[in-house]
Amino acid sequence: MKINKWGESQLSLVSQRIFDWLPRRLFLRLSALALVTFLLVNAIHLATAQSVIKPSRSQVVLISLDGATPRIIDDYLAKGVLNRRTGLGLLQSRGVSAQRNLTCNPSLTAACHTTLNSGSTTARHDVVANSFHLVASPFKQNVSGFAAPIGGYAIEATGATQSATPTAEPIWIKLRQHGKKVVAATFPGADGADIRLSSAADSPIVQPAQLRTVDYTVPFGGFAGLSAKGFSLSAGDFSAAPTQTKDQLTAAGKTFYSPVLQKTNGLEQFTVGAVSYDLQVAALDTSNDRQVNYDTLVFFDAKSGIRSGGSLPSTGSAFVKAKRKKSSLFYLEGSSNKAGTAFYVSNLAPDLSTVHLVRYSANSIPRNSAVLADVDDINQTVGFWAPQPDFRIPQRSTPGLTDFSDLELENIYEDQVRTFVDYQTRVALRAIAKNPDADLVMLYIEQPDGSEHQFLAIDSRQATNPADANTIGSGQDSAKIARYETYVQTAYKTANRAVQKIIDAVGTTRGGVPRRNIIVVSDHGFSPFHTAVNLNAFLTNKGVDMTKVRAITSGPAVNVYINLQGREPDGTVSRSEYILLQQQVLKALKELADSNPNYSKQNKRVFDQIYPRPRPSGLSDPTFGLGTNEFIAQDSGDVFATLKEGYNFDGAQTPLVPRVGDDAAASVVFSVPSFYGAHGYDPEKPNMSAIFFAAGPDIDRRTFKQVRNIDVVPTINRLLRVESASTVQGTALKLKS
Repeated sequence: MKINKWGESQLSLVSQRIFDWLPRRLFLRLSALALVTFLLVNAIHLATAQSVIKPSRSQVVLISLDGATPRIIDDYLAKGVLNRRTGLGLLQSRGVSAQRNLTCNPSLTAACHTTLNSGSTTARHDVVANSFHLVASPFKQNVSGFAAPIGGYAIEATGATQSATPTAEPIWIKLRQHGKKVVAATFPGADGADIRLSSAADSPIVQPAQLRTVDYTVPFGGFAGLSAKGFSLSAGDFSAAPTQTKDQLTAAGKTFYSPVLQKTNGLEQFTVGAVSYDLQVAALDTSNDRQVNYDTLVFFDAKSGIRSGGSLPSTGSAFVKAKRKKSSLFYLEGSSNKAGTAFYVSNLAPDLSTVHLVRYSANSIPRNSAVLADVDDINQTVGFWAPQPDFRIPQRSTPGLTDFSDLELENIYEDQVRTFVDYQTRVALRAIAKNPDADLVMLYIEQPDGSEHQFLAIDSRQATNPADANTIGSGQDSAKIARYETYVQTAYKTANRAVQKIIDAVGTTRGGVPRRNIIVVSDHGFSPFHTAVNLNAFLTNKGVDMTKVRAITSGPAVNVYINLQGREPDGTVSRSEYILLQQQVLKALKELADSNPNYSKQNKRVFDQIYPRPRPSGLSDPTFGLGTNEFIAQDSGDVFATLKEGYNFDGAQTPLVPRVGDDAAASVVFSVPSFYGAHGYDPEKPNMSAIFFAAGPDIDRRTFKQVRNIDVVPTINRLLRVESASTVQGTALKLKS
């Protein structure tokens, strides 16, 4: 604004001097046309100066694509799987990209998103995994990394409390102190929740909601108490629909050409959000082909009957035409948590001889009081929290799927990928549209992470049939591998479309540069794995007393805790015994090796990183059991370790499926996993690299060889002209010459 005023004053001064300089007679002789022309030119110059000199207020949109991996994106851009002119390709060609983005350690979603929102390493921000233990809580109590205090908390003689000097803080705290407007739509850490030390005495608040709330806050949704379920039906399950059903269909404007049939005994009954539901399903023939050809199922609650949807979040009854391969949403009317589900029909024979359908899990957005108005805004303009991609479906751990083919389950999962990313994108667009003056908008897209977990089958040591260990190497199912590759591609294309829709929402210049500074990152990369590891079984075999020691795993990362007296409120282990147990665990982890030549070479050790919690020199030191360093945070395990690529703590099946060539003893520890992709490994591994793309009015075209996720926060602060908090460990990137 100062520059603009300077421009105006200078032009006015120049004009005045011209008039002062002209002799009066000459001025009087100027024709009216000349005078008008002169004034017009002066006005044009003034307007031009204003448009050039007037600065635009910097605005930043940060988008996180969970699990997006540079090597995969480079490959897809080169092959044309991703369009170079849209989404990530557009950002790369119009702005900055990085060949490598060093992420946090361990490279897990909760930990690395906290790095993205704080600019601090895991050891500093204290969100050490997707699931871990707060050492001031009872020994058997875990906490989700998505609901853990950012920057730690204070451990005092009287118990745990909010820290007066947190070791890290979210970016929005400093920005809002400087009058900046911040919006967060499903971005981890911004949820408006009071974080409590659960199961401890009085459940004290260790981080209040006000520190996790921005100007417009939409928490990431979650499970509403009802898991997904499959149903295999046949013609014998149906009978003539009652007159009431047919009348309701007619009133809803539905046309049918064969007798309506309805499941005789109803579909299922359940309770969600303190309301009971009695779900019914009827079969319709909507094709006017003079044949009995049932092609559509309608799902409805017996109490409400069949009806069209009202205003959101209401959806009315769910009509699903099988050949469309698309689910239909179903809002659970009256539920206190405003929950909903959806139905997908994977196989519908025209004569109803085979009917396969899945009712997705019920989901809702947490109704945290601090952000309730924003949650209701989303429910009323976008809809209830859509069903997320559910890994239990392709892994067949969801009940009722026995008769479903692999392809049916894969199609179901792909439907969830498309519909959920679409939902998250619409939430993001609503957040942007409702807050056009936001200085920072923080957005999160769950894909391609989920699809990479399920379908990253790119290693010959991976069993393409999890139930058959022999399907490795030459025994792999090549057709299945080819299908899986298309599913990973779909995830990237879907995420890329989300990025493009956000670019469209903020607009671009004629040259294709976004009108706001858009930064797209991921939390981590991805790697295939072939072996599931049972650490508890291994430690037990090594003689570790598992009543005094707990191993909490997240992917290939583990925090091993010792129940220390004076730290955990129910601690039983003395300090001298603690030292012995810590050394025993360290020794065991260092010894774990894989001698099976089908999966390993030269009896390879399985652990890549092993770090003990540092101890003070004396047993009486008050900091005993609370030591930290660059790898160990306040709430890390007493031993923190990560496996080498190819191995993962998750994915073990029940019963275990032994690997090819393992003896009985090894099979207890190593087994065939139920899925294929993982992250959480050493961030220095190339596969764990995150992505970084940026373009906008304050960003030039260039390529960085390497950036770090801790650099994102200071870079945003530089763009918004706000000094970073003292806890920020990253360095602002120079995005413009």
